[in-house]
Amino acid sequence: MPDHGDHPEARASFRAMTEGTQEDWMKIAGHFGPFAAQGGKRVLDHLRLLDGDYGGFPVDRLTHSLQTATRAHKDGRDEEYVVCALLHDIGDTLGAFNHPDIAAAILKPFVSEKNHWMVENHGLFQGYYYFHYLGMDRDLRDGLRDHPYFQYTAEFCEKYDQAAFDPDYESMPLEFFEPMVIKLFATPKNSVYSPALSE
Repeated sequence: MPDHGDHPEARASFRAMTEGTQEDWMKIAGHFGPFAAQGGKRVLDHLRLLDGDYGGFPVDRLTHSLQTATRAHKDGRDEEYVVCALLHDIGDTLGAFNHPDIAAAILKPFVSEKNHWMVENHGLFQGYYYFHYLGMDRDLRDGLRDHPYFQYTAEFCEKYDQAAFDPDYESMPLEFFEPMVIKLFATPKNSVYSPALSE
């Protein structure tokens, strides 16, 4: 569907924000709500880019994501947690050196502080299972041992993330998780831009 903001009369007229008017910003705000409402769909589209990307692992990155989320779902975790499990590696395509930061940034407006911290730090915690094979310190996560979400994140990696590379595991399809993602991304809990949705 084309964005009706492509018509000149539907766009702001300023060349620099210092020239902006109330009318300009009402036009922009009018586009923000519908655009933001499609956030879950755009996230799912980006997640699909992990399909077929193995990076040397036994399963591709989308399969790993689905397997992690399926394991969390079958273990009775709530929908927010399951979506975090599904999206924890979504940053792999753009952030080879900081993929947890990208996933955490995408999720931050929509999830609890606890789940955000888990996603943001899962890479360091996951390193416990392989850093030593690469000449690194597998216990780097211990620098965060006093954090209140340490055990919560360690459990995520132990139960769901590090265990989700099984080619024979039957994961639920992405379609099963799609409604959860759409629902989560429909209502931000913490964003400076949230009031614009009510305009």
